[in-house]
Amino acid sequence: MAYENGLTHFDQSGQAIMVDVSGKQETSRTAIASGRIHVNKAVYEAIEQGTAKKGDVLGTARIAGIMAAKSTSSVIPLCHPLPIAKCSVNFTMLPEESAVEARATVKVTGQTGVEMEALHSVSVALLTIYDMCKALDKSMEIQYIHLEKKTGGKSGTYIRPEETNKK
Repeated sequence: MAYENGLTHFDQSGQAIMVDVSGKQETSRTAIASGRIHVNKAVYEAIEQGTAKKGDVLGTARIAGIMAAKSTSSVIPLCHPLPIAKCSVNFTMLPEESAVEARATVKVTGQTGVEMEALHSVSVALLTIYDMCKALDKSMEIQYIHLEKKTGGKSGTYIRPEETNKK
């Protein structure tokens, strides 16, 4: 239920609340989010060649992203705990930008969406890359974390317009 301000996470008095989803129909829902980390040449090569001192950077970041999706409700106060049916985290090496793109896809059958889980997954995956490579370069920059697409639920499908991408 949206109140007169249009926001569902606040009651009529302006107090933060957890949205009541008990009357909503369970539907299949998917969210895809992505983001990038820009690194220097040495870090890029260490990630690409698997020579970072802390080990398999992308493998560790993938697991961290999956764990993050599953624990979103413990980090973001008003999120509902969801029975995640699937979470995948994939990486694309972008040599021309000296960057790594992370993309998370999260699926659930439930009464509320998984956008926050996908965004949290990408964020933690990218932070894990930073953590594993910070000894080589502390100036790495995480950018462009955004929702690409979501399906299911009352509001239907959302696809981020191409012109909003800063890529």
